[in-house]
Amino acid sequence: MKDFDKIILGIDPGTNILGYGLIGITNKKMTLISTGVVRMSKLENHQLKLKKIFESITHLIEEYHPDEVAVEAPFFGKNVQSMLKLGRAQGVAMAASLVKGLPIEEYSPRKVKQSITGNGASSKDQVAKMIQTVLKLKTLPKELDATDGIAVAICHYFQNTQEKTSNYTGWKDFLKNNPKRSS
Repeated sequence: MKDFDKIILGIDPGTNILGYGLIGITNKKMTLISTGVVRMSKLENHQLKLKKIFESITHLIEEYHPDEVAVEAPFFGKNVQSMLKLGRAQGVAMAASLVKGLPIEEYSPRKVKQSITGNGASSKDQVAKMIQTVLKLKTLPKELDATDGIAVAICHYFQNTQEKTSNYTGWKDFLKNNPKRSS
C-alpha cells in the first residue's frame, strides 16, 4: 500500500455511524484509496459501540498503513448526553490511532467545511460535490458520513501542504496579483 508518498486516514466519528476516508498523496496529487462507514446502530449498548469503533479503526490502520490520522471534533450542541457520547467515540478512534503510533490532528466541523468549500457553513451535499470535483470521482459514496470522512482527510492535507492557496478579494485583486493572466 506504500505506492504513495503519504496516506491520510480521515475519520468522522459517530455513535451510530462512523465515516472514514483514506487518501493517498503522490507528487501533491490526491487519490481516494478507500472510504466507507462503520454501522453501530444495532449494537445493544454504548460500550459495544466503542469497542466496534476501536476494532474498526485498528483494522483500517493495519490494512492501509496510514501515515497520519485526522479526526473531526465533536460539534457543540444543546444535547449534552449526545455530545459526551460523540466525544467518547472520537476518543476511542484517537486511542486506536495512538496505540499504532500515528500522529493525530483534530479539526472542527466548520474548519473541515471551510477547507473543502471555502464556506464553514456549507451543507453535507455541498462538501460531497466539492470532494467529487477535487478527487475527480465519477460517483460519490452513497453515505454522506463516508464523504465526511474523506473531507476530514482532505482538510488535513490542505492544512499541512506547503502550497497554500491565495485568497483574493475579487477579480481586480486577482488580476493585480496575476498580471499575465489577464490577456
